[in-house]
Amino acid sequence: MKILMTTIAAALMATVASAQDAAVGTWQTEVDDGAFAYITMAPCGGAICGTIARTFENGGTEYQSPNIGKQIVIDMVPAGGGEYEGQVWRPSNNKIYVGKMTVAGNALRLRGCVAGGLICASQNWARIN
Repeated sequence: MKILMTTIAAALMATVASAQDAAVGTWQTEVDDGAFAYITMAPCGGAICGTIARTFENGGTEYQSPNIGKQIVIDMVPAGGGEYEGQVWRPSNNKIYVGKMTVAGNALRLRGCVAGGLICASQNWARIN
């Protein structure tokens, strides 16, 4: 019984720690292929995942993309010092890349990489809330 209680307490503490993660919140992407999005970042198990919440044309007009509700940031596991590792989905080419993410205050840098992380493309996101 004591082992069960200890396990439950540890799981609850991990959930609370994830909920307070600096990456949790809503972030605005950079413009990519003529549009940008609001991404809702939330705990998913012991990681952070990001789902497309709203989409906008480059000029700021909101539109209903078929990608709303899809996960774009996949299982980003904290690596310490505001760094995360996981996967990133790019809707424009429907490919999943090795993902790296850095969070510092209201700034988030997301990288999608190939070739074992040697070649990366990145975006800088701004916190909305």
